[in-house]
Amino acid sequence: MGSASPRDHLMKLLEPVVSAEGLDLEDITVTQAGKRRLLRVIVDRDGGVSLDDVADVSQAVSAALDDDDSMGQGAYTLEVSSPGVDRPLTEPRHWRRAAKRLVKAELRNGTVVEGRIMAADEGGVELDVAGAAHRLDYEDLTRGRVQVEFRRFDDDVDGDEG
Repeated sequence: MGSASPRDHLMKLLEPVVSAEGLDLEDITVTQAGKRRLLRVIVDRDGGVSLDDVADVSQAVSAALDDDDSMGQGAYTLEVSSPGVDRPLTEPRHWRRAAKRLVKAELRNGTVVEGRIMAADEGGVELDVAGAAHRLDYEDLTRGRVQVEFRRFDDDVDGDEG
């Protein structure tokens, strides 16, 4: 494996496998759980990930791991899932996939802006902050976090107030 870390090796091995299933590989973690290891593979795509998608990619990842022997001979558990709401927004695709969601955006200058994502492209994101549009370039952002809402912005499509 050379100087690449085990995680880097797994990312390089599994990225094309996950991509072939039409998904993006977001992250991989390996943690010790007693005598076993837990390999957690996080996948996503525009429009979200279904249970069938998770099952299909789990089989493909498992086959690739068996062929490569990256996890060695010891027992491990494979867990494939989509990112949770607490995943930081760090890539343009993360911001795009969170369209219409309320977020807190941390800027490089130390300020924090809270607003609703109205649009996102490869250069930046447009937030509605208290009714005013604000364009933030990704180079000015460190990360964002989706805020949990009990009633989402798009839940009120028919104009009912209560």
